[in-house]
Amino acid sequence: MHERSLPASPNWYCSRCSDVNSSGLLGVGAKNIIYLIDVSASSCRVAGELVGHKGLVSGFAFCQHAGQSHICVSSSNDGNVLFWDSDNKTLIREHAAHQSPVSAVHWSPVDKNLVVSGDEKGIVVCHWYHTGDTASFFPEPRTIFCLTCSPHTWSCVAVGYKDGMIVLIDVSKKGEVMHRLRGHDDEIHSLAWSPLANENTLYSRPEDTEATNGITAGEEKGCYLASGSKDQTVRIWSTAKGKGVMTMKLPYLKKRGSAVDPGVKERLWLNVHWPKGRATQLVSSCFSGELVMWDLTKTGKQRWTLFGTSSEGQNHSRIVFNMSSVHLQDDRELLLSTSMDRDIKCWDLASLDCCWTLPTLGGFVYALTFSPVGAGCLALGVGDNMIRVWNTLTTQNQYDTRSFWQGIKSKVTALAWHPKREGSLSFGTDDGKVGVYDVFSNKPPQISSSYHRKTVYTLAWGPPVPPMSFGAAGGKPSYSLYSCAGEGVILQHDPSKLSGEASDIDRLIKDTNNIKHKLSPHTDLSWKPDGKVVAIGNEDGCIDVYEAPSLKLLCSIQQHHKIINTLRWHHDHSSPTELHCLLASGSSNAVVYVHDLRSVIENPPESPAMLTEPYRRLCGHTAKITGMAWSPHHDARLVTVSYDGTAQVWDVLQEAPVSNYRGHVGYLLCVDWSPVDPDVIWTGGKDFTLQEWRVSKQEFTNPPKGKKMLDLKEKMKANPKQKKKNKKAAGATGAPPPPETNGQPVTGGEKAATGQEPSDEDEEDEVSSTNSSLPPSGTFETQRKSSTAAKSKDKPDLNLLKRKKPRSMLPISTSMDHRPKEELLQDCITLASVKHSDAPPAGCVPGQGQHIHLGLFSDRQALYRMFEAEEESHVEAGHFESVVYLRLWSGDLEGALQLATEKGELNDHLLSVAPMAGFEVWNRTVEAFVKQLCLQEQYLKAASHLLSINKLYEAVDLLRSHKLYREAIALVKARLPADEPVLKELYTCWASTLEKDGHFSAAAKCYVAAGASFDAAKVIARKNDVSSLRTAASLARISGEVMLAQSLAMRCAKDLAAAQDWVGAQEVLSSQESLLVHRLHLCVAELLSVMLAEVVPQSCISSHPWTSPGEQHVSIQDRVRDVWEEQFGVSLKSAGHRSARALLQELKSAESPTPTANVPLRQVLLYSSLHLTRSVLSWLSDDDGQLIKELWQAVTWLRDAGHFSVSAELCRLLFPEGDVTVCSRKHLKTLHHTEEEEAKAAADSLQAFVHLHRLYERWWSRSAYNQKVQNGCSPSAADSSPGDETKDKVVNGGSSESGQSSICSANGRFGELGFDASLLLSEPHAACQATQRSVREIQERLAAMVLKHGRAQGGQLDTGEKQADSPAAGESSDSQGPSDAGQRPDDQETLLSLSVKMSDYQKQLADLPETIKMYPHPDVVECCLVLLHFSKSTPSVSESLQQETKHLLRKYGTSPSVLKASQRFLT
Repeated sequence: MHERSLPASPNWYCSRCSDVNSSGLLGVGAKNIIYLIDVSASSCRVAGELVGHKGLVSGFAFCQHAGQSHICVSSSNDGNVLFWDSDNKTLIREHAAHQSPVSAVHWSPVDKNLVVSGDEKGIVVCHWYHTGDTASFFPEPRTIFCLTCSPHTWSCVAVGYKDGMIVLIDVSKKGEVMHRLRGHDDEIHSLAWSPLANENTLYSRPEDTEATNGITAGEEKGCYLASGSKDQTVRIWSTAKGKGVMTMKLPYLKKRGSAVDPGVKERLWLNVHWPKGRATQLVSSCFSGELVMWDLTKTGKQRWTLFGTSSEGQNHSRIVFNMSSVHLQDDRELLLSTSMDRDIKCWDLASLDCCWTLPTLGGFVYALTFSPVGAGCLALGVGDNMIRVWNTLTTQNQYDTRSFWQGIKSKVTALAWHPKREGSLSFGTDDGKVGVYDVFSNKPPQISSSYHRKTVYTLAWGPPVPPMSFGAAGGKPSYSLYSCAGEGVILQHDPSKLSGEASDIDRLIKDTNNIKHKLSPHTDLSWKPDGKVVAIGNEDGCIDVYEAPSLKLLCSIQQHHKIINTLRWHHDHSSPTELHCLLASGSSNAVVYVHDLRSVIENPPESPAMLTEPYRRLCGHTAKITGMAWSPHHDARLVTVSYDGTAQVWDVLQEAPVSNYRGHVGYLLCVDWSPVDPDVIWTGGKDFTLQEWRVSKQEFTNPPKGKKMLDLKEKMKANPKQKKKNKKAAGATGAPPPPETNGQPVTGGEKAATGQEPSDEDEEDEVSSTNSSLPPSGTFETQRKSSTAAKSKDKPDLNLLKRKKPRSMLPISTSMDHRPKEELLQDCITLASVKHSDAPPAGCVPGQGQHIHLGLFSDRQALYRMFEAEEESHVEAGHFESVVYLRLWSGDLEGALQLATEKGELNDHLLSVAPMAGFEVWNRTVEAFVKQLCLQEQYLKAASHLLSINKLYEAVDLLRSHKLYREAIALVKARLPADEPVLKELYTCWASTLEKDGHFSAAAKCYVAAGASFDAAKVIARKNDVSSLRTAASLARISGEVMLAQSLAMRCAKDLAAAQDWVGAQEVLSSQESLLVHRLHLCVAELLSVMLAEVVPQSCISSHPWTSPGEQHVSIQDRVRDVWEEQFGVSLKSAGHRSARALLQELKSAESPTPTANVPLRQVLLYSSLHLTRSVLSWLSDDDGQLIKELWQAVTWLRDAGHFSVSAELCRLLFPEGDVTVCSRKHLKTLHHTEEEEAKAAADSLQAFVHLHRLYERWWSRSAYNQKVQNGCSPSAADSSPGDETKDKVVNGGSSESGQSSICSANGRFGELGFDASLLLSEPHAACQATQRSVREIQERLAAMVLKHGRAQGGQLDTGEKQADSPAAGESSDSQGPSDAGQRPDDQETLLSLSVKMSDYQKQLADLPETIKMYPHPDVVECCLVLLHFSKSTPSVSESLQQETKHLLRKYGTSPSVLKASQRFLT
């Protein structure tokens, strides 16, 4: 179809977007088209395109099987996979199995019917070509980057992912994962299988492999797999073992004299290709476009060889994306590579040299022009920000092109060669830049300092005109450069001094022709080749012809009625002179006009002529004309290109079409005739291609008609044009299929395409621009993203064009202007009659009825009539805002405000004009607006408006009622005095709201501000943590709330003490002098805690230095007195509030509940230390009775709470000598309390317990000794446990600790008790304890009877319930029932008899003295058993004492367990 062609650039960041078949046909995906290129060792030729994808092509592969090698498959980012016949260029089948963009596709080298594709979500699809079936798998939830089918096993597919994982899957087993190959830590760009089906060809060093020392002959069946990753390594994997065997780091190559810095992460795409038949040679891409051949049998630097080292400039200049190889019939093996530098290169794999380079284009071809001086030198202006200069006549290199990019940085939209100076090429860009390149030097271009505001449309060289032509005789230039751009201005640049300011030729035109009005914006210009006249095309379709150098207007051609896109004068060499004055013009309507201006030019008229008829009319195109060129070889032969996607050759004189070229996809933008071959024309367009074609070889003569015309009309309806001043809008939105979809009308021709590029190109251009500085985050993803970005970027532009017009204020009169043309013309006559005659035509009242719209053009009364009618229509339509504005305009401000108020349509603008209607109206309007705002929940704005009418209290109420307390308070504080009552109310309300929501500290601030410090402290304390309590106490103290401060400080100190933070607790209390006694209590608690540390190990947060152990054998009371005196100044001598009596009085109010077993040990110690504190204060007050009672309480708390061993240790600390009457040796204190019965009872009880602890100490120390003697043979259970209760107490009390501590105190005296044991054998206490035991026993039996009775009653319950209950009940009765039931003959006692017994026992207890019940002794029976136990082994228990113990046992030891234990002593 075409001779030579430059195709579109291959897509970037795709793992396999090009492939070559066995006959040397290369397929390359570029945008949404696949270009087919015939390749050989010497040349290449674009053979055709495969058109059908809607999205970007993301993958392409040929079927490599004989007889089917013309079939190929491609994928795109819209999720479709298409099968093609490359011979016929037709689509065979389309599969839409993917829901996401497809990122890779491959045709199996083993199975001629299997195609595998993968998408960004990780879905792998198998397509069966012969049946059309598909099967989907989801091996891994990751983004697929590449996949390759094994050349040896049809079902094995290697898949590479974005995160560096490679997975081998078996597609015959539903995508089951065979191996996961881990090693890369970044994107997998490419995978290649070894052509050999075994693993015995390579050699690797130990450091290259993880576990193998050289790969031995394939023990298992497998095949090597090569992978290239963004992590800069190529890895070879053993698929038999499922692990890596070799890693090759890319070599850092010196480029342009500087070494690559490995630390700089530069852009990289690592493609690998394993050529067929080369088992040990692998090709990979490198950092900046180099290709490397790896020899896998070698090591070190010998391992890799660079391609293209035989001469300079063979390599790609930027990263390489794809490689494929082919073995041709002539036994040449070729490698084909595509790169970011937009070149396709062919390499000879034998010599590693470049055979040829095919340049490609990355943007619209906006301009193409042959040099008038250098034969066959073609310049292209392209949308990829580059100029290409192609020497089309060289014989050895068909594609001898050079690219120029320096100083451009934007799409190149216009080009013009200098008419005389060889190599001087001017260019204009999308961003308004104008410059001149010398294409034969390597210098950067000269850039004009005068920029256009918009896209440069046209450049032309012509004779200078004033003021530039006024230079000195030798100094003025022979040519000036003229540029015309999108803002409608033509500038004249001096090419010898581009840094100087360019001149706007409009000034000269206006001055010369005495024009006062504004000139229409210019859109094109063309100098006649002889330089005598210039034709300028305008936006309004008019063409003006001016005479140089003064630019006198010769004539104006009023033929086109749309923007002029292109003007061309007929050439003046070797053609009849009558043709020299032909001017061809093309505009945004599809007809080409040719004008003969000979008479006007040869005989200039005095006043400018107006031409309305063309010399020739060329009809046939169906869309706007974008470019044209006269044939330099023929007379009056013209070629035109159009948005209808075709190029048309015309015989102008005959008005006859000669030939029509339809080889492009999409609209055309530029054309030029070959300067050397009369039959050859070059065209470029939207499809990113430049094409060379022969006029004589085209099958069509006329442009296409029919469907395109219909599509065009439909599009015209769908997209009504918006005339936009100086702006040419965007073209098609980039749907690729044939040109009809691209004929979308826009207000601007070639200029349109220039002014704003449609999305197709934006897609690729954007990619190139984003990738020019930073590497993309993800390969093909980037391109895909950019396309969506481009689309979304385009949409706003289209929306700008199609932006919905604002609603008309005068819809009726506006609609009257859209009536038939005849009626509109009649309106003009009617209006003229009304204006210029006294009596208007009959029945015509401007502003009413049929003539409502004339109210706008008549007097004010007519306008008011029109307004009334318009208002009625607005009210009917519900457009009250428009009614308000009409009333406003007519001066009825109050009516306007009234209506807006009624309809709830008030706004800030209406409020701002309300004061014009007077204060009352304004006041009312503000109040109404406030109500409206409240309904709209805009309370802050409403309150602000109330302030404007001085309603401050109402504004505050409004804010408060909607809980905007913060703003209300700010308003009150800013505008009202500090003692304003409303302020306190606001603070209180806000505080209670905050308190409900749990914002205690914020609520406290409100209470403080409101003067309610008590509430502030209370609310902070609600959080109940240490920091809150401490803060609350400080706040209360500062505010003078003494009692609250004390109670909060106490709560805080207790929490700190419980957590063993003694220093913190003392600090909290020290801030208040009145809490001294509580500090003393904490001091005692801390000392007690430290002294009991061996028995009760606790984690202490902080403690004071004075707690460190003092002298040995000093009682705890002495330690306390010493510390109090040193640290707190409390002693016998202190007076006032520090006197012991005053402090004791204070401490009596402190709570001390009854001891129970549920209280935690730390709390028990605090209660115990409280009594200890009272006892020391009683001692200082010389109150012995109180002293002994408090000591008894301190010990009892620990014992009753179940801490036997701790209680024992405390007794030892209180009475180191074991005598309770000796309170202190240091301070010589002995107790005398014989006169007080209670004190005596307390002392006896305390002494008895001290004896008990000493008794147990002796026993435990003896047990330990015996154990040592017997080498671990412990006595029998009966021997060692005198009774169950004893055993319990021993075990529960933690005997081991006490035992250890008391072995020392026993001092080895096993033979003596060392105390008077008779105190433990108190008969009154034994009687009391026996009675209490009997009461407990009866209570247990009563409970058992009640339970039994309840179960008997449960007969009515359903069986399920009974079964559920019975086991539990049984257990409880067994456990709770008296253990001696079997021994009692009178077991069948009744409830009555038990109750009688119970009352007898209770009476006996009531008769006992109170002191016996209040100050109990240790269990007498238990003590008897222990003493008898001692008597068996040591003579320390006297005979009389033994007799007494036996007597008491016989009398009171009635329980079964005691009887059992005492048998051996009593028999």
